[in-house]
Amino acid sequence: MQELLLNKAFMLLEPGPVVLVTTTNGGKNNIMTISWHMVMDFTAQFALLTGAWNYSYEALVKNRECVIAVPTVDISKKVVEIGGCSGSDTDKFKKFKLTPLKAKSVEAPLIKECLANIECRVTDYIEKHNIFILDAVHAWIDADRKERRTIHANGDGTFVVDGRTISYRELMLPKLPSGV
Repeated sequence: MQELLLNKAFMLLEPGPVVLVTTTNGGKNNIMTISWHMVMDFTAQFALLTGAWNYSYEALVKNRECVIAVPTVDISKKVVEIGGCSGSDTDKFKKFKLTPLKAKSVEAPLIKECLANIECRVTDYIEKHNIFILDAVHAWIDADRKERRTIHANGDGTFVVDGRTISYRELMLPKLPSGV
């Protein structure tokens, strides 16, 4: 084993997939790219980390809602470029030719070009760690979409694309909560 610098340790556990989070503030829609998120439990509760350095932060604090959109590898370049510019001076839907769709329960839009979209409400904010706790209120998936591979950040500007799926369901099903 070779020692790894501690400031690189996050790269060993970097979550995935990379997602797009939409918000709206004062009638202006925005999109941010984020990979620092996690599933909280089986009840469709999520956490994401962002702070005042991010333009979407104000909308999350003020409006307490967002949409988590799950992009696939076919739009991965756009996903990375979205993360490289600010919504303060860029209409990201227009610049990246993405289609906002009306959500059912939140003002933030869904993204048509994504595999799935999850409408969420902010239920808690842990200021010390810049963590937003989100409860899903509606979820959508494009069942007809052929491309389903997501991208996962390594944390150093490189990404892994989902590959072959292997199943160990028979080993896990007796241990999973009912309904999963």
